[in-house]
Amino acid sequence: MRERFVGIGMTSRRTRNRLIERLRAEGIRDESVLDAIRAVPRHIFVDEALSSRAYEDTALPIGAGQTISQPYVVARMTEALRAGGSLDRVLEIGTGCGYQTAILARLATEVYSIERIQSLLAQARQRVHDLKIHNIRMRHGDGGKGWPEHAPYDGILVAAAPASVPWALIEQLGDGGRLVIPLGHGHAQDLKLITRSGDELQEQILERVAFVPMVSGLG
Repeated sequence: MRERFVGIGMTSRRTRNRLIERLRAEGIRDESVLDAIRAVPRHIFVDEALSSRAYEDTALPIGAGQTISQPYVVARMTEALRAGGSLDRVLEIGTGCGYQTAILARLATEVYSIERIQSLLAQARQRVHDLKIHNIRMRHGDGGKGWPEHAPYDGILVAAAPASVPWALIEQLGDGGRLVIPLGHGHAQDLKLITRSGDELQEQILERVAFVPMVSGLG
């Protein structure tokens, strides 16, 4: 089991460092984000049959029609959420396999994560437990409704694409908070950064991305 965490061969530290250099070359500048990606063992968040591909810069299937996001997209979204500053309380919509959650846990004081698919949530909880990460709370729920009991949030990161921003998430975003969300239909969406300043919202399109659609209800 320890070898599974540390990584051997294609999951080794050297392999992780090659990924970090590639992310730097693609424009990721936040060293705290890069350190988090280097530290979190991506290979334990995918099936063992895919572990040799874990440090490729590509999305991979995790079951239930979902994917673990491409490392560049994880880094880009996390970098935009941080904006070079510290994060206290963060909400993640779409726990998935728990990889992005574990990255956020190294950069925020508290992480609250919602997943609508029970089987994925159970696996993510086990991985987080195995990694001894203690500042994450997970919930089986409808991500579009957020987690109002712990609002306001400094940052909200959404890992599925709705057609429009769920208003509940805007309401739960603190003053000065940042929401990173893919928006749109089809196979590609606009990744947007929405910053709240009082009652004002500022929007910025970061780039084109491809996420699974946001689905309401529980799975």
